[in-house]
Amino acid sequence: MNNLVILPILIPLITATLLLLLPKRIKLQKLISVISLSFATIASIVLVHKVYTDGIQTLEIGNWRPPFGIVLVADMFASLLVLTGTIVSFMCILFAFRSIGKGRESYYYYAFTQFLLTGVMGAFLTGDIFNLFVFFEVMLMASYALIVIGGTRSQLRESLKYVLVNVISSALFVLALAYIYGLMGTLNMADISNKVAESGQSGILTVVAILFLIVFGLKGGIFPLYFWLPGSYHAPPYAITALFGALLTKVGVYAIFRTFTLIFYHEPEITHTIIAILAGITILIGAIGAIAYWDVKKILIYNIVTAVGVIIYGVALANETGYAGSIYYLVHDMVIKGALFLLGGAMFAVTGTDNIKKMGGLIKRHPLLGWMFFIAAMALAGIPPLSGFVGKVLLVQGGLEANHYVFVGVMLLSSLLVLYSVMKIFMNCFFKAEVLSEKEEQGSTKGLIYPSVILLALSAFLGLGAEFVYPYVWQAAETLMDPSIYIQAVLKE
Repeated sequence: MNNLVILPILIPLITATLLLLLPKRIKLQKLISVISLSFATIASIVLVHKVYTDGIQTLEIGNWRPPFGIVLVADMFASLLVLTGTIVSFMCILFAFRSIGKGRESYYYYAFTQFLLTGVMGAFLTGDIFNLFVFFEVMLMASYALIVIGGTRSQLRESLKYVLVNVISSALFVLALAYIYGLMGTLNMADISNKVAESGQSGILTVVAILFLIVFGLKGGIFPLYFWLPGSYHAPPYAITALFGALLTKVGVYAIFRTFTLIFYHEPEITHTIIAILAGITILIGAIGAIAYWDVKKILIYNIVTAVGVIIYGVALANETGYAGSIYYLVHDMVIKGALFLLGGAMFAVTGTDNIKKMGGLIKRHPLLGWMFFIAAMALAGIPPLSGFVGKVLLVQGGLEANHYVFVGVMLLSSLLVLYSVMKIFMNCFFKAEVLSEKEEQGSTKGLIYPSVILLALSAFLGLGAEFVYPYVWQAAETLMDPSIYIQAVLKE
C-alpha cells in the first residue's frame, strides 16, 4: 500500500473545497492555488520516480483487496500523464492570474479548476472502471461550470451543446458498464482482463468494446464524434481552452488506451482495425479544418483533433514501438498545446481578436511572443530536435513494423498540413503589414509570457533530452504491451 498514489487526487480536492470557502479572497485563492499545485507537482515527480524504481504502485482504499474493493493504480503510463497534466494546469493557472478577469475569479474559477484537476487525476489513476466513470463526471461537472462562467452569449450557446453531448455520453457509459458487469461480474479492470483472457472475447463483448469506443471517442474527439469540440472549446477564454485542450480530450484518449490494451485486445482484426480507420480519418479531418480557418483559436482547436488521431493510431499498431511513440506524443501534445493556447491568449490580449486578418506586424513590438510562437509551431509539427519529432519517429517506425504504410503516409502528410496551419498564423500575425498601432493595442503581454516559457522549455527537454525521458516511456509501453504486469501488480497473483 502506498499513500503517495492518492496525493495527486487528494491535493486538488482539498484545495477546491477550501477555495469554495473563500469566494471574496481572490489574492488568497491565488496563493493557495500556487502552493497546492507546487505540492501536487512535487508529489507527481516523486510518484514517477517511485514507479520507475519500484514498479507499479497501488493503493487499496479502506484495505479492501481487489477485485472487491476500490483500488488506485499508478503504472508509468498513468504517472507520466499525472505529472504532465499537473505541470500544464499549473501554467494555465499562472496565465489566468493576469487574463481571466475579476468577474470569473469571483465565481469560483480557481475552485472549479481544482475540481477539474481532481477528476482528471482520478481518471488516470483509478483501477476500477466504474470509478473511471465517477472521475469522468467530476471532471465534466467542473468543465460545465468553467465553460459557462462569464456568461457571454457564445459561451451559453456552446455550453448547451457541450452539456447535451456529455450527458448522452455519460448515459452510454453507464449502459456499457452495466453490460460489462453483467458479462464479467466485476468492475475491477485487472479482474475483467483476467476473466476475458480466460473465457475469450465473445461477440457480445466485442459489441461492448465498440460501445466503450463510442463513449471514449465522444469525450476524446475522434471522428465522427468530434463535432461538438470546435465550437465548445472556442467559447471560453484562452486560460480555460488551454486546460480543456491539454487535458480533457486526453482523458478520453487515455481511457481508449487503457481499455483496448488491458481488456479488449483479443479481437484486434475488428476493434483495432476500426480504431486505425477512425484514427486516419481523424488526422485528416483535423488537418483540413486547421488549414481552412483564419481564426487563431479555431486553427489550434482543429490541431487538437489531429493530435487525437495521431495518438490513438498507436493503439491500432499494438506493438511496443507504436505504444512508446503514442505515449511520447501524448506527453508532448499536452505540453505544446498548453503552450500554444497560452501564446494565442497573449496575442488576443494585445489585439482583442482571434481573426488573423485583423492582426499583423506584431513582431515589431512583441518579438519574444513571436519567436516563442514560432518554436511552439515547430514543435507541434514535429520538427527536430523538439518534442513532437521523437513521438512521430517512433510512430512511423511502429507503423512500418506493422506494415501500415497508408497510415504512415497519412500521418506524414498531416505533419505538413499542421506546419502550414500554424505558420499561417505566424507569418500573417507577426510579419504581415502592421494593422494595429501601439495606441490601438488592447492590452499588454505583461505576466502572460512566462508560463509559456516554462512549457516550451519542457518541450525542448522532451526533444533534446529524449535519451533521459525514453526509459520512462518505454517502461510505460512495456506495461501496455503485457497486461499481466498490470494484473499481477493489482491482484497480487
